[in-house]
Amino acid sequence: MNKTKEPKTEHMQEELPEKEQAEVNNSQETEAASEHKKGKSKHHEQSKESNSRQRMQELESEYNQLKESNLRLLAEYDNYRKRSIREKAELIKTGGEAVLIGILSVVDDFERGLAAIQDNNETTAIKEGMDLIYKKLTAYLKQHGVVAIETQGQDFNTDLHDAITTIPAADEEQRGKVVDCIQKGYLMHDKVIRFAKVIVAN
Repeated sequence: MNKTKEPKTEHMQEELPEKEQAEVNNSQETEAASEHKKGKSKHHEQSKESNSRQRMQELESEYNQLKESNLRLLAEYDNYRKRSIREKAELIKTGGEAVLIGILSVVDDFERGLAAIQDNNETTAIKEGMDLIYKKLTAYLKQHGVVAIETQGQDFNTDLHDAITTIPAADEEQRGKVVDCIQKGYLMHDKVIRFAKVIVAN
């Protein structure tokens, strides 16, 4: 009986180290798999973080472009608004220009009439009446920004004067100056609405 049991005990003693080795091997494989999984997860997180940074940069670039575009649009709108205000103000100031230009011919007739009766003592009342009307009319024009362009003795200026003819200058000082005005010119708020027709010494 003892002889049959002894081999079995020896066999069990041989099998036990093999099991332990197997468990050790399994444990090492599990640890390796776990490390591999951790490394893979870490790589995935790094890749995800890199993609997030790249996306943030793209969004920041898009934001800057939109901001710049918005600032340009605001500047263009502001320029348009200012230009519209200027044009509207100019239209208001010069809206009655055509009517006032028509009145200027009446002023011309008054001036001629006053000149014709200047030395006639018998028509003093007429002269005073015409003079009163003339002063009222010119005051009305001035109230609307219409003033006569100075001519006599002034340097000839193509922006203000229209030379009808030239005459020889009496001296060097008179050269290039206006010596006579055939028809008055007028400014309306510093804008020429009728050029002065003049004679220039040359």
